[in-house]
Amino acid sequence: MGVLKEGVTRRVGLLVVGGAFLAITGMATATGETPQAPESSTGAPASSSAGPPVAITPDLPRGPEPRLDPRLRPFLSNYRLPDTMMFAGDKVPIHVWQVRERIEFEFYRFLEDEGDSIILAKRTGRCFPPAERLLAERGMPDDLKFILLVESKCISAAYSRAKASGPWQFIPSTGRLFSLTNNVWKDERRNLELSTEAALKYLKRLHDLLGDWNLSMAAYNSGENNVQKALREQRVNDYWKLHLLQETMRYVPRVIAVKEIFSQPEKYLGLTKTDLYSPLNTQIVTVNVKEKQRHLASVAEEFGTYFLELKLLNPEIRKDYLPKGTHRIKVPRNDDDGCPVLCYKAEPSR
Repeated sequence: MGVLKEGVTRRVGLLVVGGAFLAITGMATATGETPQAPESSTGAPASSSAGPPVAITPDLPRGPEPRLDPRLRPFLSNYRLPDTMMFAGDKVPIHVWQVRERIEFEFYRFLEDEGDSIILAKRTGRCFPPAERLLAERGMPDDLKFILLVESKCISAAYSRAKASGPWQFIPSTGRLFSLTNNVWKDERRNLELSTEAALKYLKRLHDLLGDWNLSMAAYNSGENNVQKALREQRVNDYWKLHLLQETMRYVPRVIAVKEIFSQPEKYLGLTKTDLYSPLNTQIVTVNVKEKQRHLASVAEEFGTYFLELKLLNPEIRKDYLPKGTHRIKVPRNDDDGCPVLCYKAEPSR
């Protein structure tokens, strides 16, 4: 885009200068060629009623070329991976050729789609805080939160062909292993707080087993049995020396590339902290349903919100109703000073 703008600017500039030169001297043509005076029948140049030709002034010496506005340069060529990178407290062997190339591949893939990356960066303002709090409470590396962007792009309702669901993409069996309810009306794998607690328990278990966060992330992606088998067969103990399925080969480089970009959104995407989506002002309430089922529109009206917002705040609720029983759901917080974030009264039903 930048090259196109520069080229257009220069061409327009040449036309303007050429046009001015033509007006002053009468010597230039639209094609930039100097016309020859017509010859008389005798072969001598014919005289002009405008008088003798004006001498062409030699070109003035040019100064240095103006520096291009960085915004007009190709986007990707502005950036390079740093020579030193850290992840989860360990140094990334970026000096090893195949490691650098694998991370660079993911790095430029994310930067290639600038619009998508801007939206991802904005979402971190809302989906990272619960993960950051729980990671700090458990004494685990804060960098693990970047797995959220690779797994689901911070989309709570994300769903894969392998039937993995939620922001941490648990398959049904692993979800059950960590007590995430999954039935006909509710899928707790989609609940950010509950699934984050389960994901951190799983990652901690993998780290206790494998002793390395890179191997733990690889096992989170493909299963600990597959990683342990590859370690035995290939006689190595380092993720960066393992040959695995392509998806798992890309998984850790992708998480590291994501950390580099989205931990510095101002540098790579021109975003400040104020540009990120703010956490929603919500509270957990208890709803007792005594009848067979209760529609969420009725529940929403009771708490001063509306059906759509209640569904967005509680993506784990699969149906449009709550069944008989006691439920804890998320609703907008009604403060005494008003309702600052996404809190609209439902219109009275007719």
